[in-house]
Amino acid sequence: MSDMGKPDGQGGSGGENTARLAELRARVDAIDDQLVELLNARARVAQEIGHVKGGAAVYRPEREAQVIDRVVGASAGPLPASHLRQVFVEIMGACRSLEAPTAVAFLGPAGTYSEEAVIRQFGGLVERRACASFDEVFREVESGRAQFGLVPVENSTEGAVGRTLDLLLATSVPVTGEVLLPVHHNLMGAASGIAGITRLYSHAQSLGQCVRWLNARLPGVERIAVASNAEAARLAAAEPGAAAIAGRAAAARYGLHLLAENIEDEADNTTRFLVIGGAVPNASGRDKTSLVLSARNQPGAVHSLLAPLADNGVSMTRFESRPARTGRWEYLFFIDIEGHPTEPHVARALAQLEERALFIKRLGAYPAAREHSGAFR
Repeated sequence: MSDMGKPDGQGGSGGENTARLAELRARVDAIDDQLVELLNARARVAQEIGHVKGGAAVYRPEREAQVIDRVVGASAGPLPASHLRQVFVEIMGACRSLEAPTAVAFLGPAGTYSEEAVIRQFGGLVERRACASFDEVFREVESGRAQFGLVPVENSTEGAVGRTLDLLLATSVPVTGEVLLPVHHNLMGAASGIAGITRLYSHAQSLGQCVRWLNARLPGVERIAVASNAEAARLAAAEPGAAAIAGRAAAARYGLHLLAENIEDEADNTTRFLVIGGAVPNASGRDKTSLVLSARNQPGAVHSLLAPLADNGVSMTRFESRPARTGRWEYLFFIDIEGHPTEPHVARALAQLEERALFIKRLGAYPAAREHSGAFR
């Protein structure tokens, strides 16, 4: 022992560590002061841009996508790209709020994965309007009560969301963005364990995404599909013996215990959401275009219909067929392609598609979702 009553080699280290910690904290404080100054300077420039635009659209998804691409590309770390992305989503959202309030409709109640996707795309300061159905989301945007809506269109495990496709066909509101949200399901309930659970609430797709886990752990429990996972959590909070499958946000909002985490059957389970409403975006440099079309009722019609894509070097990222409801065995085809209609090769392909299709509707063109490891959830 040293004469200071500490093991050899540690004498005086406490004082040195305290001094070093104080120095580092002072540096952090100084950096924070600089950040505040720079954030306010950025906000003032954003306000000037708003004045120059003279009432034009406040939210420009192509511009925000370009900003995120640039700052992520310029970063040398240690912040991961996903964290840096979300920081700048919040910064741009805060600056946007100085120009005009923005309301986004989504499938509620509060605490759904849809709400998480809204925050991922627009930031936490945006006004979020919970709706009871997908139809209501579209009505809110069509009526102008919300500037934007956000709806799930497909899941990597369960496939397409049929009601969303039907509503996209019927609406005049354009698709202006997409969000990819890694979805991690959790079992939650008012009790502190799974013993005694007699009823399980969740959205039908979530139940389908957790079948193997449920069959192994809760084989005899009644499964009840409801409108949303957050609604499932609300019901579980009010009913003894009930549990829910939902996201962490729902557990926190309704005061439920997390009984099991990440119970989805596929670890990379992801839901793709579409943003509807707002001005049609310009090209961002990495875009998608969504279409719905039908082919003539003749042999080889679908192959002939889609040939212009290959002929012009346009990649198709999604192809989904759905009954047209205009006649037996007639189908509509929902497709996504890479690129923006202002790009020459995409413009040529679209012109040729319009010549061959029995019916065609452009749903929208928008920046492709920026995927980064460790995505926000």
